[in-house]
Amino acid sequence: MPVNTSDVSSVPPLFSPVSLGKIELANRIVMAPMTRVRSGSSGIPGDLMVEYYRQRASVGLIIAEGTYPDHASQGYVGEPGIATDEQAAGWQRVFEAVHAEGGRIVLQIMHAGRQTQPDINGGRRILAPSAIARTGETFTEKGEQPYPVPEAMTTAEIRAALEDFVAAARRAIEAGADGVEIHGANGYLLHQFLSPAANQRTDEYGGSPHNRARFVVDVVTAVAQAVGAERVGLRISPEVDFGDVFETDRDDVLATYGTLLDQLRPQGLAYLSVLHTEPEGDLVQELRRRFDGKLIVNNGPLGEGQTTRERALQQIEAGHADAVAVGRALIANPDLVERWQGSHPENEPRPELFYGPGAEGYTDYPSLEAA
Repeated sequence: MPVNTSDVSSVPPLFSPVSLGKIELANRIVMAPMTRVRSGSSGIPGDLMVEYYRQRASVGLIIAEGTYPDHASQGYVGEPGIATDEQAAGWQRVFEAVHAEGGRIVLQIMHAGRQTQPDINGGRRILAPSAIARTGETFTEKGEQPYPVPEAMTTAEIRAALEDFVAAARRAIEAGADGVEIHGANGYLLHQFLSPAANQRTDEYGGSPHNRARFVVDVVTAVAQAVGAERVGLRISPEVDFGDVFETDRDDVLATYGTLLDQLRPQGLAYLSVLHTEPEGDLVQELRRRFDGKLIVNNGPLGEGQTTRERALQQIEAGHADAVAVGRALIANPDLVERWQGSHPENEPRPELFYGPGAEGYTDYPSLEAA
């Protein structure tokens, strides 16, 4: 009888399994969390979102889009929430659909902080580390509106926001999520605390790198204690100056994120996800060493550095990361894993349809089989 000489060593590492804490991935392609604003005014995931995530369940892990933990923290019109039982029930349908296809999914919990507007969050107060507005305008139901000057959070309000993260994480896990990701990136509330440009507090949450990292440490620690560290990931974006959270001093960046990860390392989190233009560079790899756990890399801020098949293969083969987050390619190709495994052509994304209420440009991209 002939001997089968093929074995798992012939499978490119990108398509091999990996464990992130208690989350078992069939491959190392991760769907990046991408705001798609398809939840309407209720913030409840509906049939359209169920189908969108179900279609993409063949990736190793789906990180679902940023989801607000309480109504005041909503950052976008049409953004989903996990602040109510009804919203959690909507997410439960999403999780069940992904699991039915054999997939894994975690929910990203995102507090917008100063990156929202009263015409988005129902006229509620806008809170941030300091009373410093970001520049620019944002889309609201009344059209484009400038960002207002936020109120500097009191210690009690900081504690209340922490409890909102914990409650949201519990709801997500109870609804069937495989885990949660704490959004500490892209200029939202936790990133605002980390940045010396957005955080000019003089109490225990501001000033030194250690103090600016304190709130993020507290949030991640509390969530990990509530749902289990092995089901919790953290996303950061050092030096990604989005929303005026300028981080231009490399020494300060390393000190801030270094002390953050030094404090989180003993907890044994499921993973660290880093958004940076040079994930193989000295900064990200030093932060990886400080974290001493599984690393997901995302190549470029806000779609600027798109992840190609070749780059994803190279990053895993070179040992720069344990998994690679993919954004636009997964918007346009729900069966991206099959396409990349067979080196098949890809659909082109349609950016003009990224944000909107309908199925067009959302669930209507053809599969390889249909094409």
